[in-house]
Amino acid sequence: MAERSDAVQMAVAGAQSLLRSGLPYLALAVMLVVIVSVQPNILSYFGFNLMLKLSIPLILAAYAQMLVIGLGDIDLSIGSFVGLVTCVVAIFFADRLWLGLLILAAVVAAYVAMGVIIYLRRLSAIMVTLGASFIWFGVALLILPNPGGLAPGWLSGLAGLRSPLVPLPVWIAIVVASLGHFALMRSSFGVILRGAGGNPKAISRAGWSLLRARIVIYLSAGILAVLSGLALTAITTSGDPNVAPTYTLVSIAAVILGGGTFVGGIMSPAGTVAGAMTLSLAGSMLSFLDVPPVWQIGVQGCILVAVLAGRSLMPGEP
Repeated sequence: MAERSDAVQMAVAGAQSLLRSGLPYLALAVMLVVIVSVQPNILSYFGFNLMLKLSIPLILAAYAQMLVIGLGDIDLSIGSFVGLVTCVVAIFFADRLWLGLLILAAVVAAYVAMGVIIYLRRLSAIMVTLGASFIWFGVALLILPNPGGLAPGWLSGLAGLRSPLVPLPVWIAIVVASLGHFALMRSSFGVILRGAGGNPKAISRAGWSLLRARIVIYLSAGILAVLSGLALTAITTSGDPNVAPTYTLVSIAAVILGGGTFVGGIMSPAGTVAGAMTLSLAGSMLSFLDVPPVWQIGVQGCILVAVLAGRSLMPGEP
């Protein structure tokens, strides 16, 4: 009887764990059902592509945020950083590609330097990244004071590619989730990167450099933020310093919605993708209904609260 009771408890615990990890995907599925019920015509290749294309830059920005949060930090500058990238791309990529790439490389180097300073000086990541957000925004205004510029044809053409079977955003989401899962959850170096945020003392005692791990994470996050800016420029075909102010908080929400925490060391690559797509779809749905943008942010917040409430009600949730 005792063995049977233990087996039942293990089965219940396994089911609860599966349900907790499945909450981001359940939220995504519910959002898709709601959108289809509101707009049945969306059930087409063109409809899904139109609905999901704005999720691509958000997915990449959320991935960058996930890496930083996995260290136990929070990046409050990601929205301004993405806006800066759109300005650089729209102004320089058309006829001075080499200069644009050089500027982006310098910006990523500055982003990595920010992470190093936070670590070496034991500074608050929130305060440093908040200050950095004003720097990114100021540089963006120097490059492009008003919305404008033009994305190069090859970049805007990428946004219009017609992929086989399913729209391009779906393929990008699958590839990003798969690469992130294997890089962070299956590789030995991924264990070190997660350990740098979850148990830095153990990683240091094992002989691994915490500074090196932080450099790799901030470098990866900076590159992902650049890719987010490139994707956003490809979609909007222009640059704007104020194009992505909501990305800062929405990217944090996507990470938490996807199963991450502020503790550090806990990352959910696939969950982050699902969380970013859910929040993006919420905005798309309300746009279809001609709901003002202010209410869109409120609905995204309600989705996050609902999922976190469901997670907290489950036994064993930290």
